[in-house]
Amino acid sequence: MHRLIHPEINRILGRAGHHAKILIADGHYPASTTLGPNAELIHLNFAPNMLTCAQVLEVILSAVPIDEINTMMYETTGPYGLQEDPKAWNDFRSIIKKSGLDFDLKPIPKWDFYKAVATNDHILTIQTGDTERFTNLILSIGVRMDD
Repeated sequence: MHRLIHPEINRILGRAGHHAKILIADGHYPASTTLGPNAELIHLNFAPNMLTCAQVLEVILSAVPIDEINTMMYETTGPYGLQEDPKAWNDFRSIIKKSGLDFDLKPIPKWDFYKAVATNDHILTIQTGDTERFTNLILSIGVRMDD
């Protein structure tokens, strides 16, 4: 069941086609300076962790078919480094499975992730208030199939 009620996001997704890219960005992501040339930016970062990337992912998956989901691979050194997948990645995997999709997350190295968003097929960035590190996602829109 389609759960998305945000009018601007529905408008953007309604005109999107196969392979168009949606970025769900955490609260740390530099969304205003990494927007693709055809992308629109929607701010859903009302307060820390309102909304989270996982919450947005769950609703977007109810609204549009997705072929692939890329995460920003986390750094393992430096002040922001992690030694294991962010907790949210397990939440993402559960949401993907619950939505009936049969694929896993595909991490992209951090600097390549920024390049992947700077493309012509990037149509939408949804900036969240998620404070967990490395919870950014790129969703590739699929094709609606008649059952």
